[in-house]
Amino acid sequence: MTRVRLRCVAHILASVAGALAVAASSSRAQEPIRTLLAELEVPELDFEPPKVSEHRLSNGVTVFFLADSTLPLVSFQARFAGGWGRFDRSRYAAGTALPTLLRRGGTRHRAPDSVSHALEYLAVQTTFGGSGESVTSTMNTLTRHLDEAVALWTEMLREPEFDPTEVDLWRDRELEAVHRRSDDPGRLAFSEFNRLLYGDHPVGWEMREEDLSRVRLSSEAVHWVSRRVLCPENLLLGVVGDVNWEEVEPLLEREMESWAPCVEPTPDPPPAQVGAPPGVYLIPKAVNQSVVVLAHPVGLKQGDGPDYFAAQIGNAILGAGGFSSRLLGRVRTEEGLAYGASSIWTTPRHYEGLLGATTRTRTDATVEVIEVIQETLRSMTEEPATPEEVQAAVGEWVNGWVFNFESPSRIVGRMIAYRASGLSDEWLERYLAGIQAVDAPAVEAVYRRYLRPEEMVILVVGDEEALRGPLESLGPVTLLSIDEEGAEPAQERSPAPLAPRRNALFTNRAPRRRNSTGRERRPEAMSRRARRRPAAPRL
Repeated sequence: MTRVRLRCVAHILASVAGALAVAASSSRAQEPIRTLLAELEVPELDFEPPKVSEHRLSNGVTVFFLADSTLPLVSFQARFAGGWGRFDRSRYAAGTALPTLLRRGGTRHRAPDSVSHALEYLAVQTTFGGSGESVTSTMNTLTRHLDEAVALWTEMLREPEFDPTEVDLWRDRELEAVHRRSDDPGRLAFSEFNRLLYGDHPVGWEMREEDLSRVRLSSEAVHWVSRRVLCPENLLLGVVGDVNWEEVEPLLEREMESWAPCVEPTPDPPPAQVGAPPGVYLIPKAVNQSVVVLAHPVGLKQGDGPDYFAAQIGNAILGAGGFSSRLLGRVRTEEGLAYGASSIWTTPRHYEGLLGATTRTRTDATVEVIEVIQETLRSMTEEPATPEEVQAAVGEWVNGWVFNFESPSRIVGRMIAYRASGLSDEWLERYLAGIQAVDAPAVEAVYRRYLRPEEMVILVVGDEEALRGPLESLGPVTLLSIDEEGAEPAQERSPAPLAPRRNALFTNRAPRRRNSTGRERRPEAMSRRARRRPAAPRL
């Protein structure tokens, strides 16, 4: 049984009220409330997470099942291993379009509007999504419509049609996005930083007009991808709701009978050669604020023993912990150089991640904020994390651990994600124990081991006329020109090398990290929520 020390809200409120009443009429009336709270005795609460059962269908598909009779609803989750990142660049647009067209493109037996009508009639909710590594879908239905809803949802996944009109509509929307890509300085900085460090690896890809040509994007091209991804060999299923396994199993077996296998095995993720020449890179853009990204590659991967857990806590102390972090304290509170700043330490499973930081600031403060970020990064080895900082960071993560179990669907979804990532089914418990074992020497050691300031890549998007000269105080500046094909070196200034720069960390698809409640993000994927802060782009 997992034992977690939790604070019971009702108990605390009652105890606080009693303590304050006593304090008001006693000689202790002048004592700080914090002292009174510290004296409260909070009982230990035994918490046992719900148990998910695992089943295997006759065709080999694994199903995670958890009964929940709270509401007359049943939810299904599907994850197919394989996405646009598993194929060559010519399949990028078709793979990216696949999730949208699964919903909007119709099926072999139903036109797109007929699918929409059936979903509305049955009050079925569906989602479709994808990444370079997977294609996902969910379906939620009333229990009384279970048979019809399962049949409709699996038909959409098993027999998609990809209506040509819907393909053209998707192409038009993406072309508009390509033409407007440089309008957002933040998105431009993040995507070009990925290109610099990951090159022609899928992590560094950004949609181009060439990708959206009718040769590369058509109904046939999307079918080509779907036949290699949307098949039983790649599928993990989850079922949660007001139903028992004996009812669900025959429905799933029926739908799997006619589901064809993949026409060929889905390729493994391609290896990545991560890295760019250290230095300062400038993308000219006439704006009054600069976007700054600093990073270098780092080889630490998820699950790599104590270093992984120490890196999570260290990153929270450095800049991912919000207002309590060192980076935000220096950049915003002490220096007043930016509204926000965030550090990042990404740990993907299949290739190197990035150690870095990012912020936005006014043009005339760009060099100063870079120097402050560099100093703050160096502080993780020169002024190591204190036991108090580590204790606070660990406490925040541990106290939020229980929220990983706030809904049955979240529990099952996490099991699917762990299995797909090759992690143990007990990964969450191991993760909790690993975080609790982190101490101050471990945080110092992990930064000494992985932080390499001399290899830092600094990318700035901002006003060339105002920035180019000042940026040269940090090192050689490479000017990048932007068109729809991406950034290319336009001109380079190489003054005499300066002393090694004091540098930082980073990566592109939004980082894996915890939110304010301490919940763990899923291993695969990188939420784009970080872009709303000054945080990193995708990974």
